Amino acid sequence: MRNLIFLGLIFFGLTSSEVIAQCDIKNRVSADGSMMYYFDPAVFYTTKSKSLKINVLTDKEHYFIALQPTPFPSKKEGKKIKGDLTIHLADNKVYKLSHYDTQYMNNDSIMQILYLIDDKDLESFSKFEALVAEIRMEGTEFVRDYNFKLHKDAILEQLICFLKKEEN
Repeated sequence: MRNLIFLGLIFFGLTSSEVIAQCDIKNRVSADGSMMYYFDPAVFYTTKSKSLKINVLTDKEHYFIALQPTPFPSKKEGKKIKGDLTIHLADNKVYKLSHYDTQYMNNDSIMQILYLIDDKDLESFSKFEALVAEIRMEGTEFVRDYNFKLHKDAILEQLICFLKKEEN
């Protein structure tokens, strides 16, 4: 009986720490002085020549998907990026997210492109995993489609964490 209780406590500890780790929301003050809440980026796609990291950010009013492609264009070329992001979810629908901002961070060693999630699409993004992202960085040679291979449910899980936090 003691062994059963001990095993139950270990199982509970492992599963609860995983849930807590999944909702490790971080924050930072953006350039305009507003507070942004975010998760560490998850790798969605990687090969020897390119990779794509994605995470969700919010200012508690709007939700954004942030892309960190590697390699990325120079700052001069990157600032020309104004195209929208198209994401295919597991519900077999295609969603278009409006370009919001292109940022270069950490002494220009990371490029991040922010896309606004439409309020009407929040429910779908919090229920279905992402399958494909079509990134049109018009004006640069960076026109790519990414078929997600890793962490397809990262957007979904991150949005659920944010939405649960808002309910509380």
